[in-house]
Amino acid sequence: MNVTKRKPVHPGIVLLEDVIKPLNLSVTKAAACMGISRKTLSELVNGRCALTPDMAVRIGEATGTTPESWLEMQNRLSLWVAKQHKPRIKPLAELCGA
Repeated sequence: MNVTKRKPVHPGIVLLEDVIKPLNLSVTKAAACMGISRKTLSELVNGRCALTPDMAVRIGEATGTTPESWLEMQNRLSLWVAKQHKPRIKPLAELCGA
């Protein structure tokens, strides 16, 4: 398993820095192209919300990339965040006496 010590980049930030800015698009124009509100895209590119499968499909269609690649970025970030807050968990085998 590949362990990431550094926080992965939010897919919204990747979208902003690698796609929207190089194309000299405004968030408003990019949102219109993807059929979503400016507010929704703004929240994504500012890292204030997680990327959904629906949004991954929209971004994939708009950029000629795969939704899976965008979801993988989100999954890496979500797992990294979850691992930072490790709850106290007992292995199930201990509870069963196995």
